[in-house]
Amino acid sequence: MKVILLQDVKSLGKKGDVVEVNEGYARNMLFKKKLGKEATNAALNDLKLQNKHDEKVAAENLEAAKEFAKEIEQWLVETSIKTGEGGRTFGSVSTKEIAESTKKQYGKEIDKKKIVLDDPIRALGTYEVKVKLHPQVTATLRVHVSEGK
Repeated sequence: MKVILLQDVKSLGKKGDVVEVNEGYARNMLFKKKLGKEATNAALNDLKLQNKHDEKVAAENLEAAKEFAKEIEQWLVETSIKTGEGGRTFGSVSTKEIAESTKKQYGKEIDKKKIVLDDPIRALGTYEVKVKLHPQVTATLRVHVSEGK
């Protein structure tokens, strides 16, 4: 019996896959737990339409991420760090502080989890920080760290 999986099923397949299973397994396990539905012509057509829609949405998200990346490349985010005698710094600039500074200065929100810092920023100066907007799109944000309170 052919079944369309509605959720990922371990050792059987991923959501949206059409798999061949025993009729008893399909009726007693997959259908009862709402993990799959019978692969009728109507259901297969719905699956095809859903896949096309998902591809279209994914393409739109990719384009939006590329546009936002171009915008981010132009920015210079100003942030500050506490310093002591001789220009020694206390602590470091975190992704949270970079995200907050970006929101204050440009009014656009960047998730702190998408900001990638290879090493913590512990000195004054200008740094290039990677921002992972999409699995295929990474932007470079310039961050200027100045002396603060």
